[in-house]
Amino acid sequence: MIFFFIKMPSVSVKFYSLLHKFILKRQLQTLTETHTKSPNYFGVVSRPDESVVPANPSFSQDGVATKDIHIDPLTSLSLRIFLPDSVLADSRGLKHGDGVYGGYAPILRDNLRKLPVIVQFHGGGFVTGSSDSLGNDLFCRRIAKACDAIVVAVGYRLAPESKYPAAFDDGVEALNWLAKQANLAECRISGGVDLRRGQIVDGFGSSMIEPWIAAHADLSRCVLLGVSSGSNIANYVTQRAVEAGNLLDPVRVVAQVLMYPFVIGSTPTKSEIMLANSYLYDRTMAILAWKLLLPDDQFNLDHPAANPLLSATKVPLKHMPPTLTIVAEHDWMRDRAIAYSQELRKVNVDAPVYDYKDAVHEFATFEMFLKTPKAQACAEDIAIWVKKYISLRGLEFSY
Repeated sequence: MIFFFIKMPSVSVKFYSLLHKFILKRQLQTLTETHTKSPNYFGVVSRPDESVVPANPSFSQDGVATKDIHIDPLTSLSLRIFLPDSVLADSRGLKHGDGVYGGYAPILRDNLRKLPVIVQFHGGGFVTGSSDSLGNDLFCRRIAKACDAIVVAVGYRLAPESKYPAAFDDGVEALNWLAKQANLAECRISGGVDLRRGQIVDGFGSSMIEPWIAAHADLSRCVLLGVSSGSNIANYVTQRAVEAGNLLDPVRVVAQVLMYPFVIGSTPTKSEIMLANSYLYDRTMAILAWKLLLPDDQFNLDHPAANPLLSATKVPLKHMPPTLTIVAEHDWMRDRAIAYSQELRKVNVDAPVYDYKDAVHEFATFEMFLKTPKAQACAEDIAIWVKKYISLRGLEFSY
């Protein structure tokens, strides 16, 4: 089933799309020209020209506290956690400006308010973007408030410094880290650990307990949300979670949201032909981004990372969780994203498509578009759909 939404003025949106397209094309060309073939396993998770926002561990900004954690000492993989102030409803934890973080620091006990977790993967064509960029920070704050959930934004390694499958592996590692955190919390919660007194996550966050996750995360209600290229990663991580089944306990992926997936294929669809030179990200630029991501010997527009219908060969679609797909009218990638959703529905997966009229790629997440009515409405629409699944405990799938 496809839903259509109200149109909005698009002159300013198209202007910013064209400006961004010009800048991004130059970035892609520069990365292509300056990239060395030597591998960089540690990698980078942002670009120097990215507008980033520092973390704020108090609830003073929009009622959402944030913190950054580097979870792997061997790579640059990092997370930004967004914690809404609704956790304070049943909490005696510290508030603004207190504790070792200079912000909220809970006491770990068994009667704190638990929230579902949304694991978010930013966009940027695998080569730009970051978990702490201005646009991503604002979007994740909006989703955390709208869904009343903890958002964990994954700062995965970018190409071409880190080729495929680095970003996808980082997504899986982030989910494994959450599972490990839940198990650490379970081991310590019986002791009533006060996380303000020395029980603090270490610099890499890989082996010690993370207070906000331990105190407030209900990982049996986990949703993956991907933006553009992040949708490809989200879908991949969901497939790996399906394969892992109970090995990921207590993490349970109950749904995923794919926002204008960054998909392509060797045989162009109707939208890829008619909208090939569309706004923000045209097909030629996308091919260049895929060349920067995929190793030379793996470059293929039908690579499983690029074509979602081919990526489903290892995991039967009937085992996938409910999947909401967001598409835009003026996005050349729309047809292939819709086709994937149709295949999910054929095997009785709840997989609606929300099709936004007069909209372009990243209309709800790009920094310049975030204040538009359409972007705000999209976040609200996502929240309404997601709440159907995060409000139900123990939802079972045939993993």
